[in-house]
Amino acid sequence: MQGRERRALEDDDMNVIQARLEDDRVVVDGRDAVEELRRRGYGDRDEQQDGRYSLYMYEALYLLYTKKVRISKKDGSDADLEFDELVGEALKHDPSILTKFIIYRDLRSRGYVAREGFGFGNDFRVYERGDYNVKPARYVVFGLNEGREVKIDALSRMVEQIGNMGKEPIVAVIERRGEVIYYKVERMRFVELKRVSIDEQVSE
Repeated sequence: MQGRERRALEDDDMNVIQARLEDDRVVVDGRDAVEELRRRGYGDRDEQQDGRYSLYMYEALYLLYTKKVRISKKDGSDADLEFDELVGEALKHDPSILTKFIIYRDLRSRGYVAREGFGFGNDFRVYERGDYNVKPARYVVFGLNEGREVKIDALSRMVEQIGNMGKEPIVAVIERRGEVIYYKVERMRFVELKRVSIDEQVSE
């Protein structure tokens, strides 16, 4: 994931999708709409519930933000949800949704396809440009807010597990201004230190 350049979104020619909010998910009906979302790397079919196609909430927020989706309210009215309203609904189920949305929006705006991660927290599987549906994801990007403390042993385990998957671990740090900065992380190894006397280290 190199360079700070941004490019035109591949979704510029995307048709506006109609969806509806159902509790903690945004459901999409219609074969053409589902196929377009699937091809572009959005959403999944929920096999554990009813098999319907739904967007992850951060995806729904991004598509609403970019005006590529209209989302009906749960009350069955003709009015569509505004962005702030969807944020409020999402926060009821996921307190970290804004962190996920900010990182997801930044990755998508750079031309990367980002998919649901492996459960490391606010993480995404990220495909190199042009690799989605062709090659496996190259990166696992996990997000941190600036100022948040992370235990070094937990970070080390996470980095090692990601490396064992054959992926490159990337930390996405959200600065206070909302800018996302990416850091490549290498495996950290600690060696046992031999206890010594300070007297042995100081020459007379």
